[in-house]
Amino acid sequence: MKSKYVLLASAVLISVSTFAQKDQIKAAEKALKNGDPIEANASLQQAESLLSNATEAEKAQFFFVKGNVYSELVKRNTDVQNSQLLAAKAYQEMLATEKKSGKSKYTDQAQEAITVLKSNLVSAAIENGNKKNYSFAAKELKSVYDLDTKDVEKLYYAASYAVNGLDYDVALDYYNELIKLNYSGEATIYWAKNLTTKIEENFNLKADRDAFVNLKTHAEPRDEKIPSKRGEIYKNVALIYVQKGKIEEAKKAISDAKAANPGDTSLILTEANLYLDAKDFVMYKKLVSEILEKNPNNADLFYNLGVITYNNKELVDSEKYYLKAIEIDPTYTNAYLNLAILKLDADKPLIEKIKKLGNSKEDNAKYTILRKQQIDVYTGAMPFLEKAVSLDAKNLEAAKTLLNVYNALEIMDKAKPLKAKVKEMEGK
Repeated sequence: MKSKYVLLASAVLISVSTFAQKDQIKAAEKALKNGDPIEANASLQQAESLLSNATEAEKAQFFFVKGNVYSELVKRNTDVQNSQLLAAKAYQEMLATEKKSGKSKYTDQAQEAITVLKSNLVSAAIENGNKKNYSFAAKELKSVYDLDTKDVEKLYYAASYAVNGLDYDVALDYYNELIKLNYSGEATIYWAKNLTTKIEENFNLKADRDAFVNLKTHAEPRDEKIPSKRGEIYKNVALIYVQKGKIEEAKKAISDAKAANPGDTSLILTEANLYLDAKDFVMYKKLVSEILEKNPNNADLFYNLGVITYNNKELVDSEKYYLKAIEIDPTYTNAYLNLAILKLDADKPLIEKIKKLGNSKEDNAKYTILRKQQIDVYTGAMPFLEKAVSLDAKNLEAAKTLLNVYNALEIMDKAKPLKAKVKEMEGK
C-alpha cells in the first residue's frame, strides 16, 4: 500500500508542475500581447525549468512563444545580435518538436516570422562580415540554414566566415556537413535587363526569365554558369587540417577532393603546398611539374620552385625559376629581390677571403682579383634591386641593400638621394 501512495504523490507533483508551466507560458503570451517582451521572457525562464515533464504539444508552444518574444526584442532593437540568434534557435526547436510529434499547430503561424527573421539574419551577417565580426556572421548564417536546411548555400558561406574568424573547428564542422550533403553550389543564373529601370535582374528559373523577355519588359538575356564549389570545400578542409598540424588528414582530404574534381589544377597546387609545408621537396617538385604541364604561365609556381631550389643550394635552377616568374609577370617584386639575394650570396666567401689577406705583394694581387669579383657580384645584383625598389618604394630593406650596393660600387650620384630616402623611411 505504501508504494501506491508514493506513485500517487509523484503523479500529483508532475500534474502541479505541468499546470505551473502552462500558467507561465500563458503569462508570457499575455505579457507579449501587452507589449512587454522583457516580462514575457522572465515568465518563459521560469517555465523552462519544468520543460522536461512537458508534452510535445506544450514544448512546441513554449518554443513558439519564445521565438516570438525574441523576435519582438529584435523589433525593439534590444540586444539584436543575440536576440536574433535566440529567436532562430527557438523557432528551430519548435519546428523539430512539431515534426517529431507529427503535428503542425504553430508551424504555419511561425513561417511569416521566420521569413522576416531569415532576411534579418542574412543582412546582419553581411554587416558583421563587413565589420570583420566573422564569428557572429558565421553563427547568423548557420541559424538561417538551421531554419531552412534546403538553403545549403548559407551553410557554405557560414563556413567561409568561420575560416575568416579563425574558428577552424567550427568551419571544419560546417565543411564536413557540406561534404555529407554532397553540396556543389553548381548552378545557372538567368539574367535579363529590366527595360524600365535599365538594371540587369537575375532569375532562378529560365522559364521565368524567358517569360519576361517574351512580354518585352526585359531584354538582353544571358546565362551565367556558377562552377562547382566542391574542390574549394575539400581544399579548405585540407588547409584547416594543415593549420591544426594534422598532415595525414589533410592529405586524405586533398585526395578525396582530386577524386571528386579530377580537372581542378588548384587542388594539385594545394596538395603541392601541403608537401611544401611538410618539407617534402621531392614530392612538391613532382606535383608542381604536373601543374606546369597544364598551366605553364603560373608565375607563383615558378617563384616557389625558385625558393625551394635555393634552399636546396641548387642555385642555377633557382635563378632559372626566378627569371621565368619574372618573364611571366614583370612586376613580381619578390622574384627580383630573391634574385638579388641569390647574387649577393656570392659575396660572403669573397669577404672571408679578403679578411684573411695580409699586406704582401702576393696578397695585394689576390685582393685585386677578389675585389674585381666583388664588383661583378654587386653589378649583377644591382639591376634586380633597382627594379624591386621601383616596384615597391616602401620596402626599406630593399632600399638599404641597394644603398649598400651603390656605396660598394662608389656610385655616389645614386647613393646620395637614396640615402636621404632611406632616412626618411626610417623616420630619422
